[in-house]
Amino acid sequence: MSSALTARTAHVGRPATSTAAPAPRGLLPVLLTATFMTALDIFVVNVAIPSLQADLGAGPAAVQWVVAGFGLALATGLITAGRLGDRYGRRRVFGLGLALFTLASAACGLAPTAGALVGARIAQGLAAALMGPQVLAILRTAYSGAAQARAFSAYGLTMGLGAVLGQLIGGLLIRADLFGLDWRTCFLLNLPVGLAALALVRRCLPESRAGHRPGLDPAGVALVTVALTGLVLPLIQGPEAGWPLWTWLSLGGSAALLVLFAVHQHRGGRAGGSPLVDTRLFADRAFTTGLLAQLAFWLGQASFFLVLALYLQPGRGLDALGAGLVFTPIGVGYLVTSTTAHRVAARLGRQTIALGGLLMVAGLGLLALAVYGTGSSGGVWWLAPGLFVDGLGMGLVVAPVTAVVLAGVEPGLAGSAAGVVATVQQVAGALGVALIGVLYYAADDATGAFGRSLAALAVLEVLLVGLVQLLPRRTG
Repeated sequence: MSSALTARTAHVGRPATSTAAPAPRGLLPVLLTATFMTALDIFVVNVAIPSLQADLGAGPAAVQWVVAGFGLALATGLITAGRLGDRYGRRRVFGLGLALFTLASAACGLAPTAGALVGARIAQGLAAALMGPQVLAILRTAYSGAAQARAFSAYGLTMGLGAVLGQLIGGLLIRADLFGLDWRTCFLLNLPVGLAALALVRRCLPESRAGHRPGLDPAGVALVTVALTGLVLPLIQGPEAGWPLWTWLSLGGSAALLVLFAVHQHRGGRAGGSPLVDTRLFADRAFTTGLLAQLAFWLGQASFFLVLALYLQPGRGLDALGAGLVFTPIGVGYLVTSTTAHRVAARLGRQTIALGGLLMVAGLGLLALAVYGTGSSGGVWWLAPGLFVDGLGMGLVVAPVTAVVLAGVEPGLAGSAAGVVATVQQVAGALGVALIGVLYYAADDATGAFGRSLAALAVLEVLLVGLVQLLPRRTG
């Protein structure tokens, strides 16, 4: 990454301990395995819902919490998890998260009741939160230069494919009904994979942590946890519940607590303490503008997958496997560009992200033409060209926009910065689902609902392109 970016933020924090030797060969596969499992489990559960609902006799509230519990626990734990990695060692915290995630996945697959499944999903989310910031921080500290760009490219590829293929993989597993386990295989698949990755953690991952031993900032942990819970919970449940009064009170209280958290962090830093988030990070233009670009991008991604699934399944009558197959052109397009995004970024710098945003706008436009051209009875495979182009754009954004935010962060603060980045991704996803979901359900028919959602998503991609122009000229 750019030496100018590194120089601009070299004052932030103290030196970190990290490996000077080349990264071990198995480092990337172990980290990417955990990343893929997390991304997959966010999306695969949507396919399993009808089967688990029938098997466990789960009511609507329990089903909603099977999905929401994971996302809520993940979003609220990321910033704190970043600090734990800085303090106790990123490999150690990652290994703990991977072990807990594997155990929680087994608990999900063996859950005898809906309540047990909800509890196991919340545990899964907390374990995923422990892993997420460590993955980004280890990539930031174990690699440099072109190798770091390639590592982030592989990370983006893995995260995107986990999201894109989640529904297809879930549909295939349920259709196969291995050993008569039906939906349970969607979770039990993590058991052998997680154990294999866990066996390689100590051998393949270098340990790194902040050069000094930062405090835990318990007041900051309490404030940010309550604030994010108050923000994410109504975003998850508000649309389904019809936005009752408590959701608005929760959002207002969350905003007040986030302001209080920011003040607490700033004062703690000025007083020489160990704030959970070092506010000096936000003095760097690449970090702050990059976070805004992350926000714009992820506002659209989770909501796009949601409205596409709604259009294909309830709207067009496809089953889970059929809808999952329609998702494959996005995966193909994503695969084409995400594997070469680091090379494009070496030539175009920040404009790689802008190019990706413009391709996504073009893809969304092609989708709109196909939707309005075929109506409610035409073949769904007319969507394929637009989905492919949209996937091309996604592949040029996911890794570069993450690398831009973290490129100039001093290694000692990598865990804290990674926690902030991951939190923005999760909160943006929840907010996007809530906002775009309102647009979708406000329409009278599936064609109109999907069409207006595509228009809103295109606006977000245009905003992303604009924000990219505010980034430093050299970002990679």
